[in-house]
Amino acid sequence: MLPSCPRCVATIRSIFVHHRRSFSSTNLHSSSSGIRRVVITGLGVVSPVGCSVLKAWTNVLAGVSAVGKLTDVAYEKLPCRVAAQIYRDELDVETHFSKSELKTMARATAFALIAAKEALQSSKLPSTMEDVEAGQRTGVAIGMGMIDLMDVCDTNEALKKGYNRVSPFFVPRILPNMPAGQLSIKYGFRGPNHSASTACATGAHSIGDAFRFIKYGDADVMVCGGAESSISPLGIAGFCRLRALSTAFNENPQKASRPFDAARDGFVMGEGSAIFVLEELNHAKARQAKIKGEILGYGLSGDASHLTAPREDGTGAILAMRRALKDANLSTSDIGYINAHATSTPMGDAIEARSIRTLFTDNWREIAISSTKGAHGHLLGAAGNLEALFTVMACREGRVPPTINLENVSEEMIGMNFVPNKAQDWQPSNGRRRVALKNSFGFGGTNACLCLGEHRE
Repeated sequence: MLPSCPRCVATIRSIFVHHRRSFSSTNLHSSSSGIRRVVITGLGVVSPVGCSVLKAWTNVLAGVSAVGKLTDVAYEKLPCRVAAQIYRDELDVETHFSKSELKTMARATAFALIAAKEALQSSKLPSTMEDVEAGQRTGVAIGMGMIDLMDVCDTNEALKKGYNRVSPFFVPRILPNMPAGQLSIKYGFRGPNHSASTACATGAHSIGDAFRFIKYGDADVMVCGGAESSISPLGIAGFCRLRALSTAFNENPQKASRPFDAARDGFVMGEGSAIFVLEELNHAKARQAKIKGEILGYGLSGDASHLTAPREDGTGAILAMRRALKDANLSTSDIGYINAHATSTPMGDAIEARSIRTLFTDNWREIAISSTKGAHGHLLGAAGNLEALFTVMACREGRVPPTINLENVSEEMIGMNFVPNKAQDWQPSNGRRRVALKNSFGFGGTNACLCLGEHRE
């Protein structure tokens, strides 16, 4: 909702005037080298570990677990009864939207809009796009991995009582592109309006696609990320039938998500959203934006192997990482940290570790590798973007978040630095900048890798 206070309106207009003047007076379409560099100027988050960037980052660094019990009677007979939820006392979406607005959107869309508000405020972009050219050069790329299955079930029950009981907003609520659509409408962004839905790689693909939209001149600013809110009895049951979820820690939920640990037995579902504001470098400089990091490269691949399992030899992950490095014009020796996809499944974590050892033949022992999913669970379509946010913070602050619940590393992974249970300092030698990879892999064999780093001239 836009502010009604005259002082707020005046402030927004003054920021907007500066933004417009900067836009028109500076060549925003290429750097001096002819390459359009893409920087990060805004971050926002809604997550189980915190509903602000500061809180989420502080909790992840401290190794706090937000995984808890699913107490509703509908979960009693399911094999998995744990999840990482956002509780009402942490975030009440009804305080952010009117009742009529909430009727039009899924909970995931609400998460995305709230996270986007924080990201836009931190970027200090104008909250309205009265300038036609600026609005046309600002786009959105926000994806969703799964719709809210209970919305479908409840609407089906309503239909049994009569056609008129079906909400006219039912279809808009379940369309995966609606977080992007709602955001575009709210703020007047008329650049690319894009939505990837690539299972658990959705968030990373959304950021990577937005990076390319700017790099290739389709936009100067992109608001991007992913959103997810699909924790429900049907969702939990479906993943249980795939034998994908943890079932051994129902009485000790905070220990359930344990990437790379020998006792891992499946992932824990989470929910939330993380949103980035990306800008072309000269555009950010022209308005004196505070730069939080840089997108250096983006790699994609397909396993072409199995519906749910990655290739056993790790080829899909290797291709994505190698292509991200190539896109960034970097080598394996430039990487100091890898934020792993590792979801706490026996097969997936082992294959990802194997792929890292294969690609980083000469320096895998020197690289810090961690998965923050032990703290916040697996956010499916919002996993890659949330974890990319933590990767950006690691590059910026020189602190690597830990892999919690890592008590006994599997035998085939001995010797790798998984940052067990406590955060580690990251200070590269010889003044080199901090550069990291963020992996995301999804069902259907879809893989994405982002190369992220601290910004330097």
